[in-house]
Amino acid sequence: MRFKSPSLPELHAFLAVCQLGSFRKAAEQLCVTQAAVSRSIQRLEQRLACTLIDRSATPVVPTARGLELQRLTEPHVHGLETAMERFGQHGQPRTLRVSVAPTLGTRWLVPRLPQFRALQPDITIELRQFRYDENFSRDDVDVWIEIKRPARAWPRGIRARYLLGQEIVPACTPELAARLRSPQDLLHSTLLQHTNYPGNWPLWLTEAAGVQTPPQPGPGFDLGSNLIVAACAGMGVTVIQPALIEAELASGQLVLPFKTSAATGRGYYLCTRTALSGSDAVELLSRWLLAEAKASAARYAFA
Repeated sequence: MRFKSPSLPELHAFLAVCQLGSFRKAAEQLCVTQAAVSRSIQRLEQRLACTLIDRSATPVVPTARGLELQRLTEPHVHGLETAMERFGQHGQPRTLRVSVAPTLGTRWLVPRLPQFRALQPDITIELRQFRYDENFSRDDVDVWIEIKRPARAWPRGIRARYLLGQEIVPACTPELAARLRSPQDLLHSTLLQHTNYPGNWPLWLTEAAGVQTPPQPGPGFDLGSNLIVAACAGMGVTVIQPALIEAELASGQLVLPFKTSAATGRGYYLCTRTALSGSDAVELLSRWLLAEAKASAARYAFA
């Protein structure tokens, strides 16, 4: 039987360019030269007698025929990768490299990793440096837990699923909470600020409490972890995602004086490459993270 299918290097090059929108990025991901990627796609186009990639666009995009070929071949290439992963690594330790926003990583993810390790002892989690200007072209990360900004679209080739953290609520020590009878009392309290999100307090006061008076900003902190330490020290009242202060709420260091939340439109998202959608390890971690996030959100499901 004479096989008509193209070589795997040709398909890998073609799919990588479709997903990343760049010959250079595809070459980096495949660990080959940019010229090698270009030659592979040219051979594929010659074999099929059609143009598959629109090279005049920025970023480059598949043509109509290219989109059709991507749709027909991508699931099968993923299937081959999954088969090799399962057979080639059966019983062997697997490593997933995760980039996570620092405060969420320290406060929410890391304390849960022993649970995941107990469930999946053959999967090792390695944390990678978080980048606030992430463009998802790195080859040293398999899974991102990324901050979603309202005006920022997810790039082609990235599957983004909401995890948690859209909702914010006020939090403070029990001593400070005892002085707060209504949300209006916050206007006479020290309001701790996250300097990257100065609109959090006005948003909560307006949307959740109906307080229209602009609040007086208090001390500012550029890291959520420092903001939490300041709140625990009694410096003032913060407004924050409950998932980041689970330990303090459980111990009683912090309390929530008002059980009303406001949605910021941001939150944390679980991001993976569509090219790795067939990876058993990535899917196991993703399902576990989504289940843990759902449980966290249910614990603090306020109005």
